[in-house]
Amino acid sequence: MRCPYCGSLDTQVKDSRPTDDASAIRRRRVCPDCGGRFTTFERVQLRELVVLKRSGRRVPFDRDKLQRSVEVALRKRPVEPERVERMINGIVRQLESTSDGEVTSEAVGELVMEGLKNLDDVAYVRFASVYKDFREAKDFEDIVGQLAGEDTDGAPKAKRGPAREP
Repeated sequence: MRCPYCGSLDTQVKDSRPTDDASAIRRRRVCPDCGGRFTTFERVQLRELVVLKRSGRRVPFDRDKLQRSVEVALRKRPVEPERVERMINGIVRQLESTSDGEVTSEAVGELVMEGLKNLDDVAYVRFASVYKDFREAKDFEDIVGQLAGEDTDGAPKAKRGPAREP
């Protein structure tokens, strides 16, 4: 593993342990050349995924980009990191198991929206506003109206998430 500080290829693993949900291995590393310490994560990858963008370009699937997008939508929201990690792992597993290695950016976006809708309404609206390219306030009204309406099974929607502390 290349040292992110000096570029040396001779780094040593000091500690390895599974993450809390056992979906990855966390490794603490040290570089003997510069003394720099850093952490890496090792995850199972069932297949190499390629994302087909709207422009027609094909780019490698980037789990970290997915995670950053979700974190931006969830910024300053009271959602446990473990729930976010489970959602992202679920999205990646779905993409790996239901595709032939190529997925559309629309499929990724819809899975993220579905996951955020079950996690946090505010994050869902934030993500939707960028993903669906909202241009005016009416776009927000429409999606908030959908959230305030009924669940997909027709039952009145139950309030989700923890109550805010005073």
